[in-house]
Amino acid sequence: MQRLPARHPTAVALAVATLAGLLASGGAHAQAAAPAPASAASAAAPADDVQAVTVTAQGRKQEVQKVPIAIQLIGPEQIEKSGAVNLAQVADFVPGLTIDASQPTQPSYSLRGLGNGDFGIGTDAPVGIYVNGIYTGKTGGALLNFNDVKRVEVLKGPQGTLFGRNSAGGAISIVTNDPDGQNMATGLVRVGNYGTLHTEGVVNRALSEDFDLRISAVSEKSDGWATNVDDGKKNPQAHTWGTRVGVRWSPAEDTSVVLTWEHEDLDERPRPVWAVGTYDADGNVVFTDPRHEQLRNDVIGGVESRLFNGANLRIERDVTDKILFTSTTGWRHFNSVNVEDNDGTDNPATYLATGNFEKSSTFEQEFRLNGKSRTADWLIGASFSAEHSAQMSQVDTNTTTLDPVLFQELNAEGLGLPAPPFTLLTGIGQEAGIPGFNLLGQSWQEGIQNTLAAHSEALMADVIWHVGDKTNVTTGVRFTQDTKKFSWYNPLRSAPGLDSQLAVLSPAFFQQLVDAGALDPTTAAQLGGLVQGLQSTNIEFTNPDWAAAPVYTSKTWHNTSPRLVIDHQLTPDTMLYGSVTRGYQAGGFNSVSTAANGGRFDPETITSYELGAKGRLPEAGISYSASLFHYLFKNLQSITLDQSQTIPVYVITVSDVKATGLDAELNWQVAAPVRFYANGEWIDQKYQGQHNLAPGANDLTGQPYGTPSLSLAGGVDFALALAGGKAEWSLQDSHIGATRCNADSASQGSCLTTPTFKVGEAHDRVDTRLGWAAPSDKWGVALIVNNLLDKRYVTGLSNLSAAVGVPYTASVSDPRKIQFEFSAKL
Repeated sequence: MQRLPARHPTAVALAVATLAGLLASGGAHAQAAAPAPASAASAAAPADDVQAVTVTAQGRKQEVQKVPIAIQLIGPEQIEKSGAVNLAQVADFVPGLTIDASQPTQPSYSLRGLGNGDFGIGTDAPVGIYVNGIYTGKTGGALLNFNDVKRVEVLKGPQGTLFGRNSAGGAISIVTNDPDGQNMATGLVRVGNYGTLHTEGVVNRALSEDFDLRISAVSEKSDGWATNVDDGKKNPQAHTWGTRVGVRWSPAEDTSVVLTWEHEDLDERPRPVWAVGTYDADGNVVFTDPRHEQLRNDVIGGVESRLFNGANLRIERDVTDKILFTSTTGWRHFNSVNVEDNDGTDNPATYLATGNFEKSSTFEQEFRLNGKSRTADWLIGASFSAEHSAQMSQVDTNTTTLDPVLFQELNAEGLGLPAPPFTLLTGIGQEAGIPGFNLLGQSWQEGIQNTLAAHSEALMADVIWHVGDKTNVTTGVRFTQDTKKFSWYNPLRSAPGLDSQLAVLSPAFFQQLVDAGALDPTTAAQLGGLVQGLQSTNIEFTNPDWAAAPVYTSKTWHNTSPRLVIDHQLTPDTMLYGSVTRGYQAGGFNSVSTAANGGRFDPETITSYELGAKGRLPEAGISYSASLFHYLFKNLQSITLDQSQTIPVYVITVSDVKATGLDAELNWQVAAPVRFYANGEWIDQKYQGQHNLAPGANDLTGQPYGTPSLSLAGGVDFALALAGGKAEWSLQDSHIGATRCNADSASQGSCLTTPTFKVGEAHDRVDTRLGWAAPSDKWGVALIVNNLLDKRYVTGLSNLSAAVGVPYTASVSDPRKIQFEFSAKL
């Protein structure tokens, strides 16, 4: 199915219907919608109805069971019983959601099998992350620690009409608590194994009738569970803290102004990696299990750091008794650094490290008007966003590691060297008597620098038509314009120690060897050319067009994202719905190559069809939801490492992907003290087609994309009165099925079975919490155990280091974690 252009009759029809609804709803019957936060809000559920929860997934306050979208909610109670620090630590209990937070400055999100497959700033991600209504992107500011979080809404399926670009696969909306009229203070401390220390606190004060202040802070420290034999330090380390300050001003009964400022500082050691394979004499790979091996990381200057600041201003005003106006303004800025080991050994002959350096500033402004009448609920909006970002991707190695790589590469080009170049030239220099001459062991750094200047404008409208007492028809549309200006620059590598010694091997030096009869003129000329080449060449980032100065390009894209939804209240407690929605991910640029399409990516689009049901059995305390979906995602971009060349290079593959799946959720409040819950997702995701394949590459059309077919989560909560207070126990389990393999899975490290371990096998996790709270929740204690059964898996398999003699590296999941918690409230 082709992407709908703006003139497409379906899109135009929806737009006309939507605008007609806005005009029809502006009459005498219109009433102002109640003021609502920019994102999710919640109300406590009564004991016999665990789903009486209010959300604003459609931009209006609605009960979650009345919203015709597949939604899973994460509330403070879920965060509390998991002892979770960030969203990645509860993702296992949201089937269909996958978050890789091993690099917190470069997290990876996937929802219903769709995620970001590129680390560069030139592209966006199909899963939109929003904090208090502000889009956070996919890089350094996309994964912050939980800090006074009120609720998280995970909206599955394309949300392009309501949320805009980059929510083609879904949207994750995080909302924090606003200042209110209470005078209260809370604090919490958790201590655990591996040197874990977690603290958080909140103070809320009513400064006057018109002003409220709320201050929160959170800190997380952990030494890690693996000792690096190279320096004796523990890994993976956690060391971060953050604070938020919010002020609410209510100058009139119909007006609310909330201003918040947020800061987070992360400074820790980078993720640890293990070498899991070596080559034997015949060139075969001999695998070892990293779960039973010592950690040996020798990265120089290894660090993962981020300094983040953000501000958010939300203004809500009842313009009349018929219309609510909302203005949301957001600014975010971060600087991040990630330098990590990539060979998993402490062998200087295989030294390989990579670095990612980013800085980014974004600004967003959105205006919305909401209204309500007997015939329709409507909203219209306009938004603007701007981004200025810079990124440097760096490779750090040395001449000892590069020597055999260059030897193979140069001889493949026909140079015919008798020995590796640095070894050969070192021998010549030492034979000539140059004091202290040694080209081996010298550092070598090179990188590619990218900049991005982007802005986006959008207009949207959405109308929920009330067709009778039981049926609603929703028509919505968003028009978006995106403009991006991008640059590439790969300057000459930095190798000061090497260059100072290569300078000695001047043409005059070789002429002296010729005059002395040590070399013939032809050989001397070849060696002189070799020296000049080593002084003026890169190994990884080698585009000559980008070597002298940055090269710029720009592009503007337009998109129309409509939606059509029909929902029917079969009974007062049962709703059926069907929808056709479109999502949109902005076009972008390939950060590392212009080989295909000039380095430009077309927008990614999705068309999704969904049938669902939501309902309750109030007397039995049961609520449920289920949705059957099918989508076609076009132009999905993913980055892979091409190992067919002597020096591997990153390539971007563009694919069309289709999927059919089912989401389901069940909650059962058996009695006041006991609650059971279960949810799951089944999905069959395959390649529909692939574009710009490299010569000789596998065509994966019709093969699995890789997403596990099944993911499940469930648990039980139990509470009872004890010693004048309340005792609570929870047990929750998650199961993520095995990765579905295709012809590229083994080479890319997503599926691999070895004699000692498997990559891509099914994952299970069990967490439990046992706690007691004093009367009126004045204080409480708890024991939290994550990964109760101590299941550990080999993850993150990479072949990036294969060119330097280490066939694979891998990461390892965390072992069992035990924490003791004390909390207090004033």
